[in-house]
Amino acid sequence: MAALRSTARWVRPRIPSSASSTSRAAGIGGLAAAIGLRRIGWDVTVVERASSLEDAGRASHWPPTACGHWMNSASATRYGMPREASTTAALAHRRGSWLARMDGSALEKAVGAPITGIPRSTLHRLLRDSLPDEALLIGSETDSVEQIAPGRVRVGCGETVLDADLVVAADGVGSAVRSRLFPAHPGPVYSGSTVLRTITEQAVDLSTDFELTWGHGAEFGHIAFHDGRAEWHAVLNLPAGTRFADPVDELRRRFHTWHAPIPALLDATRPAAVLHHDVNELRTPLPSYTVGRTALLGDAAHAMTPNLGQGACRALEDAVALAAALATEPTMPAALARYDAERRPRSQAVARAARQAGRMGQRLSHPLAVTLRNTAMRLTPSRAATRMILRHHAWAPPQLS
Repeated sequence: MAALRSTARWVRPRIPSSASSTSRAAGIGGLAAAIGLRRIGWDVTVVERASSLEDAGRASHWPPTACGHWMNSASATRYGMPREASTTAALAHRRGSWLARMDGSALEKAVGAPITGIPRSTLHRLLRDSLPDEALLIGSETDSVEQIAPGRVRVGCGETVLDADLVVAADGVGSAVRSRLFPAHPGPVYSGSTVLRTITEQAVDLSTDFELTWGHGAEFGHIAFHDGRAEWHAVLNLPAGTRFADPVDELRRRFHTWHAPIPALLDATRPAAVLHHDVNELRTPLPSYTVGRTALLGDAAHAMTPNLGQGACRALEDAVALAAALATEPTMPAALARYDAERRPRSQAVARAARQAGRMGQRLSHPLAVTLRNTAMRLTPSRAATRMILRHHAWAPPQLS
């Protein structure tokens, strides 16, 4: 079928101030959706309320099935990212004993390319550079999204009014568009966990590329970058809204008995660079990812806990699947129905798995339960652990013309 040739708007409306975990710069999924729609012949406008698309304090775990569809080795090399990587991953107990080790070469062989950690600001830059400047409407508030006809949607952005055939709402876990489309849905809820994270100021000597350590009601993990720096995160079971005057000093106090390289990662950190967000999730699944000519994408559709590191991956998959459906289906309703049928079961299953991983890992605090979990993990063969990871990465992206 010929690709539909029309106009689309990616919208990031005003976010309620109470949804602090989503009041950040434009998400990866929205930019990727814009790239995909342009590839199939659409005119696209990206509406973003923030004045900057950078987010230097975070990292992304880059699986080839998701990101690789958009990037090519030339653009990756231009930004100093390795074209090949050998990943070593481990799951540890807070005292330093291994619970599981995963063979990066086996993962690479199974999915066809290495799994790499990159700064999210770099990924933003790669995506943004694939769009022309005229496609980006930055620093603009979205006031309304209104279906004005069976096949048209009107987007109000202050004095600017945009008419489109499709609105792709990638406005995060606190999505205002989702609230209007599903007013009876309970919306996001606090998961019980809060996360602190940043990228180190200088290089740190690391023996693994990716590592998670579980303790009693806490998790600490890192992702190594090719330049020697690393992103680290700490997940804690705390009441919502808990904040620390000096986050690094607080984490030193909490993790001072934990194994290396955790102390070194904290020592290489500038306290002012630490981001702190409560983890909210859509515990109640949505009945649909589309309503009329509006499609929900990324956290707006399936916000999940970060325990599997799959949030950005699922948003990228959403973007590819949406573009592919619009390129090949004969009508817009058929394309949106296909997008919903393909993405909703997969992303909601991953969200459930992420919640279960959190309960088994970081959320677990009873000493006996922790001991039983650690014993079971040590007895699990490495191949089984690898299969568990591949279960979430086994996805073949469709090709776009």
